[in-house]
Amino acid sequence: MSDHEENDFDYGNDGYEPEMYDDVMEQDMVDENQEQEQQEAIAILEDAMQQNGAINAAADATESKEKTTTPYMTKYERARVLGTRALQISLNAPVMVELDGESDPLVIAMKELKEKKIPLIVRRFLPDDTYEDWHVNELITE
Repeated sequence: MSDHEENDFDYGNDGYEPEMYDDVMEQDMVDENQEQEQQEAIAILEDAMQQNGAINAAADATESKEKTTTPYMTKYERARVLGTRALQISLNAPVMVELDGESDPLVIAMKELKEKKIPLIVRRFLPDDTYEDWHVNELITE
């Protein structure tokens, strides 16, 4: 006789009620959706730079409009800008600051951000399906 034949385990109703967990699952989905919307709302664009480093007329025309969003760089924008710029530097993009022995692309990108020399534009999407472009050097990073 085996152990399994003697046991009368009843697994029919173990106290699990799916309704109990609906609120938790809905909250998780809301959190994920908010995080995804925040990430989608931030897009990084390469700056329209000419060989001499001057901004071309098309990019300059977008700055003529009055901006409605805050001039402060968010932590999400900062992370995206630093990651994008570090990737560019690791792929041998020209460095915009003097190097003092730094070799880590992320450290170099942080130094460029501190000196406001990163040649990128942050595009902020607005609820009315428009967007604002901010040069990284225009944003307050402190």
